[in-house]
Amino acid sequence: MLFDTDVIIWVLRGSAKAAKAVDDADGRAISVVTYMELLQGARDKAEVRAIKSFLADMRFATLPLTENIGHRASIYMEEYGLSISMSMADALVAAAAIEANQPLITGNDKHYRAIKELDLKRFRP
Repeated sequence: MLFDTDVIIWVLRGSAKAAKAVDDADGRAISVVTYMELLQGARDKAEVRAIKSFLADMRFATLPLTENIGHRASIYMEEYGLSISMSMADALVAAAAIEANQPLITGNDKHYRAIKELDLKRFRP
């Protein structure tokens, strides 16, 4: 299961429902894009340490960017960038999920609904 940034943020903010989603996942992964978004949102070094500790403790795999992910994400940007205002980060996360053959769990399902081949799991906090 690939976790979108928003679900991880909910866990870090103490959401029991988000924590259960993480606990219940067979496998846990994030895209390196999600990792960077989490670091970008950290307010200080203590939050950076908390993020890194949480991901390590919960045994999250971090999926790197690959040529295939970049290519697929660029196609999504061409197809959906204007019609649904898809962001570059969302295109990369979706492409990572598809390339890894993993479902994507997100609370921002509207960002991804247009991508038919994506196995989307809707999360509500």
